Amino acid sequence: MSRRPRPPLPTKPCARCGRTITWRKAWERDWDDVRWCSDACRRHGVTAVDRQLEATLEDLLDARARDASVCPSEVARAVAGGGSATDDDPEQWRALMEPARMAARRLVAAGRAEITQGGRVVDPSRATGPIRVRRPR
Repeated sequence: MSRRPRPPLPTKPCARCGRTITWRKAWERDWDDVRWCSDACRRHGVTAVDRQLEATLEDLLDARARDASVCPSEVARAVAGGGSATDDDPEQWRALMEPARMAARRLVAAGRAEITQGGRVVDPSRATGPIRVRRPR
């Protein structure tokens, strides 16, 4: 006797980091109210800097050819003020790297971007290492 495969569980993106949240039995009654993947994301929330990173990423994508991509470090440098050698802290953009990746994942969840590695689209929740962000094709 063969079993029927289970239907996939519902998912949604975290409001802060953009990673995938998968439905759990404990959330059965309030699944519609679940917004965060972790306590850390809930505590931090989405800040003005996070929104600025999203807007800068979109601006950089708009300024490039339709098939071009952007590195999250470019976004972090632009928001941090360029990270030039004349700044007091030339490495301050590095603190914005993970928030820039989070902004990219939020854009992917909204359907406004794709994350690639080696030219191939990857699952943003599982991507580790260097990534690029481009408009959906």
